[in-house]
Amino acid sequence: MRPASLSRRAFLAASAATAAQPSPAPLKVSIFSKHLHWAGWKEMAEVAREIGFDAIDLTVRKGGHVLPERAREDLPQAAAAARAAGLEISMITTEISGPDTPHAETMLRTASELGIRYYRWGGLRYQPDRPLPAQIEGWKPAVRKLEELSERYRMHGMYHTHSGLNYLGAPQWDLWMLFQQTGVRYLGYNYDIGHATVEGGFGGWLLSTRLALPMMKGVALKDFTFAKNSKGEWRPRWCPMGEGMVDFPKFFALLKEGGFNGPLQIHYEYPLGGADTGQKQISLDKPALAAALKKDLDYTRRELKNAGLA
Repeated sequence: MRPASLSRRAFLAASAATAAQPSPAPLKVSIFSKHLHWAGWKEMAEVAREIGFDAIDLTVRKGGHVLPERAREDLPQAAAAARAAGLEISMITTEISGPDTPHAETMLRTASELGIRYYRWGGLRYQPDRPLPAQIEGWKPAVRKLEELSERYRMHGMYHTHSGLNYLGAPQWDLWMLFQQTGVRYLGYNYDIGHATVEGGFGGWLLSTRLALPMMKGVALKDFTFAKNSKGEWRPRWCPMGEGMVDFPKFFALLKEGGFNGPLQIHYEYPLGGADTGQKQISLDKPALAAALKKDLDYTRRELKNAGLA
């Protein structure tokens, strides 16, 4: 029942305005090109298109599809190959850890000139024998400088969140604190829900997702279960999406609620004949590899559709 103070005309006008709001654009799904390192630029793009991806998260790092020192010459060629196949380069994955990383400015300037607006950075680690607040404080000057470099080229830097010992961003709150206290706008999360669930277990990942959402510029997807390794230690064992512990329906519902619209990448960390680890030579035949890649993509699209994101 509407308030008495709201006239019928005002109520109808407000309702019409609400109905006229455009729906968010469907999320585009990218493949992490690490899993296609066995292919050159042209074949990489053709395989990604044939499987059904919308875009490519291109490795621009040591051993990647483009080497950092060759970014000026080779990144335009890789981007042209993707576009010739009807795909876009949604982002580049780099080994940038700060503004002084070799070739950082060249990579960002070249990507920006090509219309690419997102890059992945990260890799900061704690020293276990020093207080955490002091270490977070010590990273602030470099983060501010990286923000300035990113703003110069209108590039959005996405810090990739890992799980494991001594990673900045593994518990999520520390990365949020670093970003909040430095007041960055062009830096944010590349939120890996697989790693977030490893660290967040039953409910912590829900809180970390809600905390990160306003600064979530990209999202990485993977799934896992816990299993004992050869030493009898419990560790994540990566698996196809939908077969593990990650609650993708609930996660996608949170993305919908938060209005997320950045690069969405699928990572394949379970055994795929070397494609999972980015090898140049793989032992799995290409049709079998394509079928595995498509299986996770199909699962992703189904759950995105169920969440109203496709």
